[in-house]
Amino acid sequence: MDRETSGPVRHSLDVAAAHRHTNNGGSVVTAGGLIFIAASTEDLVRAVDIETGKIVWQAKLPAGGQATPMTYEENGKQYLVIVTGGHRFMETRIGDEVMAYACRTRVSEKAA
Repeated sequence: MDRETSGPVRHSLDVAAAHRHTNNGGSVVTAGGLIFIAASTEDLVRAVDIETGKIVWQAKLPAGGQATPMTYEENGKQYLVIVTGGHRFMETRIGDEVMAYACRTRVSEKAA
C-alpha cells in the first residue's frame, strides 16, 4: 500500500485474527463507516464498525460467503448483496444463492 496516495492509516483492523476465523474473500467499506465481510468459515456476513472494530450486525448465510460483498443505494436506501457459493477447500457449505439485505438507516440520514 502506498501511504502517500492512500491516505493516513488510523489503525490496523485484522478481522480474521480478532474473531479467530480464517478469511478467504474481500470486504467492502461504506461511507458510513461500516466494513461488510463474509469471508470466514462460519457462514456469516458481518458489519464491523470501522472505528472500534466491533461487530455491530451479523446474519447467517445459507452457504459459505467466500466472496466480496457489494453495496448499493437506491432512492436513499442502502443495500448489501453477497453471493453464497461456498468453498470446497475451506469446507464451507456449497450453495448458489444471492442474498440481499436492506440497511435500516437511510443514506441521507447517515450523511447528515
